[in-house]
Amino acid sequence: MCLWHSRRNLPPSGGNVMLQGLRAMVYKEAIQVRRDPATRIVFVVPVIQLLVFGYAIDTEVRHVPTVVFDADRRSASREFLSRFEATGVFTITGEAADPSGVRAAIVSGRAKVGILIPARFSDDLLHGRAAQVQVLVDGSNNTIATQTLAAANGIALQAAAALLPARGLRAPIDLRPRVLFNENMESANFFVPGLVGIILQLTTVFLTAFSIVRERERGTMEQLMVTPVSRWALVLGKVLPFVAIGCIVSLVVLGLMVFLFHVPIQGSQALLLALSALFLVPSLGLGILISTIASNQAQAMQLGFLVMLPSVLLSGFMFPREEM
Repeated sequence: MCLWHSRRNLPPSGGNVMLQGLRAMVYKEAIQVRRDPATRIVFVVPVIQLLVFGYAIDTEVRHVPTVVFDADRRSASREFLSRFEATGVFTITGEAADPSGVRAAIVSGRAKVGILIPARFSDDLLHGRAAQVQVLVDGSNNTIATQTLAAANGIALQAAAALLPARGLRAPIDLRPRVLFNENMESANFFVPGLVGIILQLTTVFLTAFSIVRERERGTMEQLMVTPVSRWALVLGKVLPFVAIGCIVSLVVLGLMVFLFHVPIQGSQALLLALSALFLVPSLGLGILISTIASNQAQAMQLGFLVMLPSVLLSGFMFPREEM
């Protein structure tokens, strides 16, 4: 009996002590997660992002707005144009009255592709000559331009293999593509300006969020709140230095874009700088919003990346926005 009582009063072994301590720490962290709204967001946001991005992002190019100029207007040209829409890549949104109307539609942004069929298209097919077709493509988006050119070349090859032998002819269709605005299909002309926007947004969002959260971590936020300064003056005083930093960063990255990557700036440079400064305003607002939710700089960084991820993936910088 005494031996049984002595064993009962023995202290727990080292392994049991470690398990009890581990259980206590896990229980403590579970309670802290349940009480912290910012931590609970980490469980919800990834599921929402997966659903949104999984359904929205599509690398395949479809329904590209296309304007045609059909000077032939006979069955052969209509049959050839129907092949473009049958692929699902092109959607004919209108017909131009003359060739200049096709270019004007692309310049204005109403179309990404223009197809010009000359008046002698059917005659060339009937007489066994190569029938010329010109395709104008907006090269400002390198991804869309590459896929539409490949699709147009495939259509021409299919027509040469199916349409012409049906008429007892051997002459191919001479497809002549022309890329506008980015004739050499330089990928830097599309990706580098997008990177400039991402860098500006990252810089201003994180600097603003970290600046305000740092005041809360140091305990100086309460001192700022009791100073004889209005709330607007307090917020502007925290934000304006980062506006200046953002403007300096804008000048630096735009200069690197032009002189290092040789990306030309077409149009008003003053307007570009003004719009870049205006772009900083919503980025600063995002930084302030994140700082009101995050209690420390680690949380501010996590929330910042959660905000930046959809703004990058859904912006059209990496994937065609028209296909989302």
